[in-house]
Amino acid sequence: MKKVIFCCVLFSIVSCKSSNDKKIPNMEGTYFMSTQILNNGIKDTKYTDLKQLKMYTGSFYMYAQVNPSDSSSAFGVGSYSTNHDSGTVTETVIYRASDSIFQNDPTQYVLNVTLTSDGYQQIIPEIQMDSAKYKLTEDYQKTGDSTKTPMDGVWKETRSVVIKGADTSVNQRVQYKAYYGGYFMFGQYVKGTDSKYHTGIGFGTFKMKSDTELEETDLNSTYSVIAGHTFGVKIGMDGPDKYHQTILNGDGTTGIEYYERLKK
Repeated sequence: MKKVIFCCVLFSIVSCKSSNDKKIPNMEGTYFMSTQILNNGIKDTKYTDLKQLKMYTGSFYMYAQVNPSDSSSAFGVGSYSTNHDSGTVTETVIYRASDSIFQNDPTQYVLNVTLTSDGYQQIIPEIQMDSAKYKLTEDYQKTGDSTKTPMDGVWKETRSVVIKGADTSVNQRVQYKAYYGGYFMFGQYVKGTDSKYHTGIGFGTFKMKSDTELEETDLNSTYSVIAGHTFGVKIGMDGPDKYHQTILNGDGTTGIEYYERLKK
């Protein structure tokens, strides 16, 4: 089942019934996935435990998910466009990772969605896994508010360092972050102490305390040490599309991360 969830989230391929009277509005927003229904042609199996958040902001999107049962994680980042006449959303994946696997080859997918009263539904009519075919239905509920901040958008980390006393070390990782509607998320593909790479994510709510400080509350994460906790984050804007953040860690170290906003 884990591999099926990986495919669904990683590739975000959607196909469902469409008609000329069903138009896709502006998809900008933040969405929680509420349910998955997997059908093997005989019966439906419903899942509600996978935690996933997805954001459409500007011309880019990002999703992050974690399975609470084993903390396995995945995230993806890309650009998107909306065709109001055909009622489709086209996503171009820029980077995606799941557990110990990553892909950075740009790949394009066309999504057909059905709007609901509180979000939207996407259906994958046919997924082949282990020589079997499945139909997957996913429901998303819109969340967040209308708050606009200078942080709104999808950002790529360009450099990350950890300072401990007089020593500075550079993090070996790829990391993206997104903000929108009072929510944030991050996804990273990082080299661990065992010299192996793995995927880690986190998402939750944020507030702009001032022009130089954020408050982030992690709701779900791969890392139990941050899930459910609130952190103060010092920020500095290095122009309209660059910023850096500074966090004082519990172990006495200081982390500084530098980001650039994704732009077309």
